[in-house]
Amino acid sequence: MDGRRLTFRLSGINNQNFVMRDDQTGTWWQQVSGAAIQGPLKGRQLTLVPHDELLFETWKAEEPAGRVLKIDERIVKEEEYEPPDWEEHVGRYPVRVANTPGGPYGPRTIVVGIAVAGKSKAWPQSSVIASGATVDQIGDVPVVIVVAPDGKSIRAFDRRVKGQALTFVRAGTDAKTSTLLDLETMSEWDFEGHATKGDLEGASLARVEYLLDYWFDWRTYHPDTAVLKSWQPLTKKPKMPEIPPPPAP
Repeated sequence: MDGRRLTFRLSGINNQNFVMRDDQTGTWWQQVSGAAIQGPLKGRQLTLVPHDELLFETWKAEEPAGRVLKIDERIVKEEEYEPPDWEEHVGRYPVRVANTPGGPYGPRTIVVGIAVAGKSKAWPQSSVIASGATVDQIGDVPVVIVVAPDGKSIRAFDRRVKGQALTFVRAGTDAKTSTLLDLETMSEWDFEGHATKGDLEGASLARVEYLLDYWFDWRTYHPDTAVLKSWQPLTKKPKMPEIPPPPAP
């Protein structure tokens, strides 16, 4: 921040989201947004570092020389690493936040959230994975969310190439062998957003950052978010159309 390197530690929880405190100024920062919410730097914003959440096999195939964080044996002995079923365990906790999230999803539904150009939208992770290629629009930005051949890893891209918004589909039913195609040119694309065959071979899609998050957390910090479906409740019972009586015999 302004050329100064800050170091952080856990300070507390706000709306069930991590709050960290920097040692240099004592400012509190919200994890999900990177915004300073209390202290000398209140109102400032940390810069997001783009990241991936991938299965190891997919990451290793792309980064064969990549380094892996080594397990600390001292923590293993003290059983301080979270167990494999941690997500399921936490999913049973009640959600208590300042504003009930509402909407079409349960509070702890995992969503793929994207915020771009002042707009935001969320899709259930399960829906994205089932689709294989989710084509949508956030404000004026056309996006596609694609699933890797491993069937779980996800990336999002701006689907415009040379000013044209492409429409993507998955050809084939097996996640490991299906091919990502654009319907405009029938070019083939890989999980890194590169066209590997067809008229657009050599073209690349621009990455769009996303966040895998609980629905309650995403909605709390993106209160105006759009979703896959509108959930606006009916304010009154809809009027049924009148059916004319049958003609007299």
